[in-house]
Amino acid sequence: MKNILVTGGAGFIGSNFVKYMLNIDDNVSIINVDLLTYAGNLQSLAEVAENPRYRFVKGDIRDRELIDNLFYKYHIDTVVNFAAESHVDRSITEPEIFLTTNIIGTQNLLDIAKRHWKVEPDNKYSRDYAAGIKFLQVSTDEVYGALGQTGMFTETTPLAPNSPYSASKAGADMVVRAYNETFGLPVNITRCSNNYGPYQFPEKLIPLMINNCQQGKSLPVYGDGMQIRDWLHVSDHCSAIYRVLEKGQTGEVYNIGGNNEKANIEIVKLIIQAMGKDESLISYVQDRPGHDRRYAIDNAKITSELGWSPSYTFEQGIAETIEWYLKNGQWMEQVTSGSYLEYYDRMYAVRK
Repeated sequence: MKNILVTGGAGFIGSNFVKYMLNIDDNVSIINVDLLTYAGNLQSLAEVAENPRYRFVKGDIRDRELIDNLFYKYHIDTVVNFAAESHVDRSITEPEIFLTTNIIGTQNLLDIAKRHWKVEPDNKYSRDYAAGIKFLQVSTDEVYGALGQTGMFTETTPLAPNSPYSASKAGADMVVRAYNETFGLPVNITRCSNNYGPYQFPEKLIPLMINNCQQGKSLPVYGDGMQIRDWLHVSDHCSAIYRVLEKGQTGEVYNIGGNNEKANIEIVKLIIQAMGKDESLISYVQDRPGHDRRYAIDNAKITSELGWSPSYTFEQGIAETIEWYLKNGQWMEQVTSGSYLEYYDRMYAVRK
């Protein structure tokens, strides 16, 4: 039995990954640690809450005693680190929490994993570890910065983050790399493009637009809406992470993309059309500082070396996603109450 510590497993991608792993592999046990901040929601995991191979622990990845005890208690042999402050807008107004959680939190996980997995933990020259262990850092294509009208990010693209969020993720990636280079810790880093799908917190573009369309509210679009992203269905992302856990070469970085480049305004208009609404709902708001113009992922490495490729077309994925949100109004209502509404009003003031 593999004992996997999933950090941030109550968030959008993390919760989808927990359910994916429990469904696809009967030989895994999942210990999910999540602080349950604004984007964490245990309702997203209701269907596995009673699974005997699943445990939830509320906690902070910066809490050394807690993480250390979990390694002892559950004999952790794999870490998949989703835990991160992840919304760019929030990083602009509250950068400190991004730096401490995303960098210091990751270093704490690495340090504890190293001590538990190393054959001779007190020998700084030893690079021998227990068999079958791995630390997988889930990162983002935003660490690469922005692209021009052509080209794609590869694993060798220099890191050039442009927001406090992406800078904190790049910093965490570098710490993960250093633990492999200095201590020999078996690690992988995955860098994904924009995810979409069920259970995504509605500060992100697609669920925000679906929710506002459904309620007849204005649809806030940054700048001219021509920021281009590569869209990856969350189920494809989960299958790619699983493939890296199973076959990824130690120390390697793998880019994960959906082969679906779309401009934000194109996404918004597609959702409007699918939901039978009118484009008059669109409200252009002031662009955020440091907003990257275009991202695009080159999947060649993970495809050629590990045999993975995305299974969803965007047309299929967005149709299923819209349908899911329309059928799960209670989930959306829960996560859009209270402090989220205050945040929404602050972030998306219509340009005068």
